[in-house]
Order: sequence, then structure tokens, then C-alpha cells
Amino acid sequence: MPETESIFEFEPRKTIKGYPELHWTGKRPYRSTQYFPAQIRESYGEPVDGWMNKIFWGDNLQVMSHLLKEFRGKVDLIYIDPPFDSKADYKKTIELRGLGKAESDSSSFEEKQYGDIWTNDEYLQFMYERLVLMRELLSQFGSIYLHCDWHKSGYLRCLMDEVFGVEHFRNEIIWHYSGWNKKLKSSFEKRHDSIFFYSFDEKGEVFSSYAEPYASKKAYLAKRKQRVYIDEEGREYTLDTRDDGKRQVRVYIEDSLARGRIVDNVWDIDKVNNSALESMGYPTQKPESLIERIVSASSKSGSIVLDCFMGSGTTQAVAMKLGRRFIGADINLGAIQTTTKRLISIADDINLKLQEDKYYTGFEVYNVNNYDFFRNPIEAKDLLIEALEIQKFNSGSIYDGELDGRMVKIMPVNRIATKADLSDMVANLPYKAFEKRKEVNPASPVERFTLVCMGHEPDLKASLKQELAEYIIDVEIVDILRDKSELQLKREAEAEAVIEGENIVIRSFYPLNLMQKLSLQRELVEDWRQLVESIMIDWNFDGVVMQPSVMDIPSKNELVKGIYKVPHDAGTIKIKITDLLSESLEVEVS
Repeated sequence: MPETESIFEFEPRKTIKGYPELHWTGKRPYRSTQYFPAQIRESYGEPVDGWMNKIFWGDNLQVMSHLLKEFRGKVDLIYIDPPFDSKADYKKTIELRGLGKAESDSSSFEEKQYGDIWTNDEYLQFMYERLVLMRELLSQFGSIYLHCDWHKSGYLRCLMDEVFGVEHFRNEIIWHYSGWNKKLKSSFEKRHDSIFFYSFDEKGEVFSSYAEPYASKKAYLAKRKQRVYIDEEGREYTLDTRDDGKRQVRVYIEDSLARGRIVDNVWDIDKVNNSALESMGYPTQKPESLIERIVSASSKSGSIVLDCFMGSGTTQAVAMKLGRRFIGADINLGAIQTTTKRLISIADDINLKLQEDKYYTGFEVYNVNNYDFFRNPIEAKDLLIEALEIQKFNSGSIYDGELDGRMVKIMPVNRIATKADLSDMVANLPYKAFEKRKEVNPASPVERFTLVCMGHEPDLKASLKQELAEYIIDVEIVDILRDKSELQLKREAEAEAVIEGENIVIRSFYPLNLMQKLSLQRELVEDWRQLVESIMIDWNFDGVVMQPSVMDIPSKNELVKGIYKVPHDAGTIKIKITDLLSESLEVEVS
């Protein structure tokens, strides 16, 4: 277990008389968390005023616990687009590069990026704990925007009131978007999301009303539907009645056009078109114009912006373009790779221009308590169930399956298991069955558990026994980090890179997981570069942090170069090759 450096405690908000509070089965107060260390893996660009933006790969509960040590009360703006509990799996089409649209099953497939299927109680506890940490990170004038839709909006509004205080609610923003017409028999078509805006900025010292230009003078006049007058100097104006209803004042059209239109809380913005320049092909990606309104309205130049459900990195992209500092996090490795690629491109564009304003384009990529073991956490349970030969249970059971007469619970993957992770299981155990077993045979265990994890807190077993102290239980822990040599869960990629004269040449690259999904054998791959998303090269790797000076990230229908000139002062060369699944192979050449 990583060394615990700190325990952070939180004061619960005082309940305001007369306001409801949301309850669910297994609701637990969240009053403390521990510090989790982070390991820096990659660094891009240079710091500005000592600041480097930060991207974290890991469970955002642990990421935010890590951030508390340095950033408690220092984050100015949080935007989150968390799971909606939409009961859907989100997929991305993976296609070989350079072929255009795939024509056969061997050249494309759909890869599951993440799932959004929850039980109600599990979802609410998940969101509650993370909102408490966000509250602790916000500054004294900080704001938070939570993006959701009809699936859980009612519950989330109650949670936000409880955690942030109903007195800090500012707006429910309606994001309305267009779509295909559908013939619905029993309801109206669903074409909007909700964004709940809370802020500690009581006097509006940070908030700036967001204005956007009118499309044209014609559009401005069409919206106002007022008569146009011309003054003695030839300037066009309309007449507005003051709030007292008694006076009329001139409103000059040229001035109004210069100021732009102050937006209200209903936003008509189209979703991201797949052919748009900003499209990353990432499921549920939000448009930059939507996030730009939020960042512009509730932060200033140099403010720290956090998005801990980062996805394709839209918040981070907008923050960089607007001169904000930012922190991002996501548990999905594909999100980290997508965001990294996106930010590199934006930073290059900004750095090529002479800018008067200050921009923060450098960023670092970290792991928090994370192990690069599973390619995709969403598939981890099925992989473990198959590898350990567990008899899988149907969805709805608190257990994942049975093995040799023991109930199996698979703990969160790609990080150590903590006592907090046991809470959902403990809250939903079949206690009526336990009572009957205890009554029939008081001296025997009421249940035999096997917990499957990737490292764990040393007192995890004792903690479970203490939670269930009134019963005799039998607990076994299977640590797949310790036992991973016996499991075949991830096929490593293979590559050959050699120095030929003044160049380093990548002769071959075989990402075996990707090739298996594409149903391709080595002899069927015409060009290994068709399987590659990007290549990064650090000419002087220090053995700890990769700082690429070569970033070969081709556009969608182009291929990486594969041949790169070696500088005369090169030392240990580290190459990172990322395939179309966002899996990476790192090789060193001396």
C-alpha cells in the first residue's frame, strides 16, 4: 500500500430547517479521506510562472484526495459531465488508418469506451462522495457546474443543495440541441440537458455575464421587432422603455451590436458534428462553444479550472485557449490519450502565434495509485471472471460470482482496494439469509467471501470482519498484482526500433490486442503504421519522466513517419508508440 501522508477531514454542512434531504439505502456520510501519492509519467512544454497544467489518470475520488494537499480551497471553477446513468454502453469505431471507411470486419470494429449502467443507490453514493471533495477544493469565490440529463437530474439537484447549500444555487441552465425527428407515441422528444450552477461568489465579483455577437444587424432587428429611427447625425436607434414604464431612451444599434447579446439560461448550441475540426470521435463529447460560455463567465485569466470527468478533454482545451490554468482527471486510459493528443495540438497552435495575453500551454501527465495492468477497466470484471474461472452471477447481485463455494466480489481495478470500497457490499448483503444461517448453526460462518483486488489496505480483511462483527464470516483476499504471473489478461505489443546512420527507424510494431480484435495476423498487416495513433520520442530520457521532443500525431487519414533524425546530443532514447486502442508500448534505445 502506498504510504499515507495525510488524512483530510471535512465538516458536514449544517442542515437548513425546511429543506429536504435525499436518502438512499446505504447512504454513508463522507467525512474524511486519505492522501494518495501521484507518479509523474510524461511532461509536455514548459512552465509559465512556475505552473504546469496537470492531467491525472485514475479514480477521481483518489485524484481529488491527492489534490487536497496542495489545492484545497484553491480551485476557482469546476465543470463536470459525470455519468448520467443512461443504461447504455458507449463505443468508438476503430478503423485502420489510411483505408477510409472500413469495408470488412477485419479492418474495423466497435470498442467499448465506458459503461453507464448503475444501481440507483450505488450511483448516488458515488456522486455524493465526489461532490463533497469538489466542495473542499473550491475557493471562497469558486463555482461549480454539473451537467446531467433527465435520468438523474432531480436527484442530483437535491445532492447539490445538500453539499453546496441551496443558498448557493444560481441557475439551472438548459442546453437545447437539435436532432433527428422521431415519431414518439407516448412522450415528447428529449432534446435538452440540464447544467446546475452553484457559486460561493455571493456578490458576483467573479461572474461575468456572457455576451456573444449578433449574426447580423438584420438578426438583431428581427429579434427586437421595433421601429428603427435615425437621429440628426444619421445614426440608427430604437426606443426602449425604462423599468419605471414612464421614460423612453434611445438604444443605438451600433452600440448594441458592439456589446453583443447577453445570453439567458436557455442555450441553443448544436452537438459536436463528427466532421467538425474539434471532433475527437469520443462518445458524449461536448462542444467547445458550450464550455466556453461557462469558463468565460465564471473564471478569469490564470484561474484554476478542474474537470475530473474529463472524457475527450473539452474543458481542458477551452481553458488552455482562454488563458486559464487547468487540472483534469479520468479513469479511462483512452480519455487520457485523447486529451493528451488534443492539448499538444492546441499548444502548438498557440505557441506559433505571438500572443500579448498569457497562456499556460505546458502540462504533465500523472498516475494516482494506478497500475497499467488492464487495458480497459470496463472489461476488467469479465476478464478476471474468465481468468479465475469464476461462475458469473447475473446483474443485480451484490456479488460478481461464485468460486469453490465462496461468494466473489471484484474490487475496483487499476488501484488498491480501500475500506471505503467495501461499503456498498456491506450495505447490500443478504442479512435475512445470514440470520437464518446463524440460527441454524451459530458456530459456522454465515458467508465465505473472496475479495479480488489489485493491492489493498493492510487491514481490509479486519475491517470487513469488524463491519460484520455480529456474524462469523470467512474472508479470503486474492491480490492479482501478486498473482498476475498466473493470469493472462493483457497481451503486450511488440516493436523493433534501430539506429541506422543518423536516423532511428521503427521497423515493425505489432499491437497484439488490437490485431486480435481486427482479426489480423502479422502477415496480413500491409503497413504497421496503419495501427498507430501516435509516436512520441524523448531523445534524453532521464529514467523517470518522459519529455518528448518529437510528437508525431498525424491527422485521421495520414500515417506516422516511422523514421526520425537523431540529434547529435541524444542520450538514452525512449519511444512511446500508441495504437488505435490507446494502448502504448514504450521502448528504450541507447
